[in-house]
Amino acid sequence: MSTFNLNSDTSDIDIDFSKLLEKPRPLNMERLRSLEERSLTELSTSPPQLRNGDNAASRVQDRADCVVSPSVGFNTPRSLAGFESHPMVGEAWDALRRSMVYFRGQPVGTIAAVDNSEEKLNYDQVFVRDFVPSALAFLMNRAPDIVKNFLLKTLRLQSWEKKIDRFQLGEGVMPASFKVFHDPVRNYETLVADFGESAIGRVAPVDSGFWWIILLRAYTKSTGDSSLADMPECQKGIRLILSLCLSEGFDTFPTLLCADGCCMIDRRMGVYGYPIEIQALFFMSLRCALLLLKHEGESKEMVEQIVKRLHALSYHMRSYFWLDLKQLNDIYRYKTEEYSHTAVNKFNVIPDSLPEWVFDFMPPQGGFFIGNVSPARMDFRWFALGNCIAILSSLATPEQSTAIMDLIEARWEELVGEMPLKVCYPAIESHEWKIVTGCDPKNTRWSYHNGGSWPVLLWVLTAACIKTGRPQIARRAIEVAEARLHKDNWPEYYDGTVGRYVGKQARKCQTWSIAGYLVAKMMLEDPSHVGMVSLEEDKQMKPVMRRSNSWTC
Repeated sequence: MSTFNLNSDTSDIDIDFSKLLEKPRPLNMERLRSLEERSLTELSTSPPQLRNGDNAASRVQDRADCVVSPSVGFNTPRSLAGFESHPMVGEAWDALRRSMVYFRGQPVGTIAAVDNSEEKLNYDQVFVRDFVPSALAFLMNRAPDIVKNFLLKTLRLQSWEKKIDRFQLGEGVMPASFKVFHDPVRNYETLVADFGESAIGRVAPVDSGFWWIILLRAYTKSTGDSSLADMPECQKGIRLILSLCLSEGFDTFPTLLCADGCCMIDRRMGVYGYPIEIQALFFMSLRCALLLLKHEGESKEMVEQIVKRLHALSYHMRSYFWLDLKQLNDIYRYKTEEYSHTAVNKFNVIPDSLPEWVFDFMPPQGGFFIGNVSPARMDFRWFALGNCIAILSSLATPEQSTAIMDLIEARWEELVGEMPLKVCYPAIESHEWKIVTGCDPKNTRWSYHNGGSWPVLLWVLTAACIKTGRPQIARRAIEVAEARLHKDNWPEYYDGTVGRYVGKQARKCQTWSIAGYLVAKMMLEDPSHVGMVSLEEDKQMKPVMRRSNSWTC
């Protein structure tokens, strides 16, 4: 049995990762008819043929037909407990169906936005991270075919040669997005993928591979069908993704070193280094991989690597990324220039670098994982996605998960306001904004990634609330969103200190804003759905209801 003990100020908990090796139990759902299973090598074993003038780095062709059964389950679901009482639900499903992308007659994803009033740019593509809430909505509505097709198509795209200028990317890199290209002359469809060579800043998407693994586990959990994950091609795909992360190098930390713009925050926003979003997704994908990988043959060595990394990563994150009132006070009193194994200030953080806002922001009860930790640098900003994923993956201890919920309640006006949820808090402005963002006109203060409010985050907030036994927080946030989200035609994001204004460059009819709302509603109606994205499977069906720690007399 592989166990370890954490003895630190932030955690004191025994963890048995051998329990993670158990295969997932299917949800208590009606089983769908199995889809036809065919090896990807049967579909196509020849390399892609490029059209004249195509660039191999930006144009890849997929000549394999999708493997699906007839489409089912795209109707609006019937409510078991008044789910459709709000008229937004039916409208949201109609909008989600309009966003579906078809490849050779079969659904393979949803485009980023259906907004014909603006230049399309790349909003007419299927993004890996953007499709996740759409996929969860379809799975909850018992329509797994589109999810399976998406997983298979992106897996095939992983195998193509990936170059930016003259540099070849790692074999395991997943695309940021893909688009269906129709040749009217030949009446033939191909897939065009972007691995970062067309992205702003030319940064490869580190999170795409993690989301792919997480979604594969969600599909397996929802359908109870492990045949897709057991395919040799899927097993290899998981190993290739994680090989990029588990390879040995000069790192002294178990966290992943990343460039700015490698995740949901895909522009320069000072998240370079070890961003919480990537670390939480990394941890979750490692745990999902333990459930999906076969523990013999080619995967045996990787399974051992995963278990070791989980031990080190959980200790590091819980010890050094966690911030509550006590830890904040300890940092405030840090000594510097300590040189020994007994150093308390291990990263040589200068106390004078503590921002003034964090002292007022930290409530007496509550805490969160800060944005980044590296030598002589702590980014104390709150990032919603990283903290919610930390709860869902159990990177956060039960006590830390409760503290994160306490923080959200205590700082409701700042983090939720008039439209949930702040992607990060607070905004950076003035001279700091010029230095950190390079004077980015899209990331001005309280806009877009710089303190903007993103409705898509409703689904991760709701899942985290249900897991921690605090569904009333999610219900309150959803009610806030319902007051405006549909009236404003499903914007991508909102601006302002409390999210009062539709984002100045926000696209309308943004697909993941729609899907995030639907997933949140369906989770509240049937909390068992949270099991698809939560890794404490034995605790999710009937969450313990308890009073918030912040509700004191």
